Amino acid sequence: MKFVCPQSELNAHLSLASRVVPSRPSKPVLSNVLLKADASTGMVTLIGFDETLGIETSFQAAVDADGELTLPAKLLENIVSRLPSEDIAIEEMETDAAITLTSSSGEYQVRGLSAEDYPSLPLVEDGQAAKISAEALLEGLRGVLFATSPDEAKQVLTGVHLLSEADVLEFAATDGHRLAVVKTSDESAQEEGAIADQPLVIDVTVPAKAMRELEKMLQGYASSDPISLRLDRTQVIFEIGHQKLTTRLLEGQYPNYPQLIPQQFERQVTVDRKQFTSALERIAVLADQRNNLVKISLDDTQQSLALSVEAQEVGRGREVLPAQITGEALDIAFNVRYLLDGLKALGTNEVQMQCNSATSPSVLIPLGELQMIYLVMPVQIRA
Repeated sequence: MKFVCPQSELNAHLSLASRVVPSRPSKPVLSNVLLKADASTGMVTLIGFDETLGIETSFQAAVDADGELTLPAKLLENIVSRLPSEDIAIEEMETDAAITLTSSSGEYQVRGLSAEDYPSLPLVEDGQAAKISAEALLEGLRGVLFATSPDEAKQVLTGVHLLSEADVLEFAATDGHRLAVVKTSDESAQEEGAIADQPLVIDVTVPAKAMRELEKMLQGYASSDPISLRLDRTQVIFEIGHQKLTTRLLEGQYPNYPQLIPQQFERQVTVDRKQFTSALERIAVLADQRNNLVKISLDDTQQSLALSVEAQEVGRGREVLPAQITGEALDIAFNVRYLLDGLKALGTNEVQMQCNSATSPSVLIPLGELQMIYLVMPVQIRA
């Protein structure tokens, strides 16, 4: 293997592949990235894999000789990131499983392991394929990822559920205390033709860790070309230009979340999202002292919404915001962090809070084009 490439290119792609390299690998070779050079295509490929989540990324380089080798991910990244921003030469040594990196600042040798021991990324040969716009994917991920559960004991809740229907792709996430659902209408989406001659049906749960990496990759994707998606019962692969993310799907039945959302509400509150968010952030300073609890008082006479916190040993706080209220007055309490997470994801100028009682689920929806529902369970107010 022998090639020359800009330091910035190698550094960017190495950083991407290294993100999925495990800190405590089950086998030594998994602490490495797989580096491949192809003279016929002039492409250099880097792969990181933890046997569940894998990232493959490629870029153009001046490749003089083919080759492949696995190299310590963190060590290589630390060296390359500190090299001058110029062309660097990489050449595989003939006698050892090692490479030499040469730049104007000097020369480094890095030892690795044979590529033969590196596991291959999974393939999806029998399943389904489709194309989805990057915008639709990003919109869905931004709207629900925050609501996934960090509790590995509830494994299926640690993922994002994807459900397709016609040209609508639905994203859902819940941790048992709150639920975020986003529907994205993607006119550019198109079925590539089922690999097994089946109609396209997506009904899978993808690990949140993989979806966060996908979100980062999509944020750096400049092309208007749609994203290719291929999946079967155990695996899903997203192809983003010269990058690929592959992940194992989560097993288990995802909760029947539509039945959790009330169909009718006795009270509706419309409020400026930024004002509401700012007030919650201020009062959260005190709420942090008392289990993150904030009380919301709806005043239909004054058409106002009051936020209050009683932290007896520290102090108290209260703010009042103008609001358009339909229905009778109500006192209801929430985890302030849950409210802030939802408001930041909603993204519109105005939001509407819909509720029935102090003990039943409340819903936040954006007033705009985004089709999102954020359901959050209230906390019982103790006298």
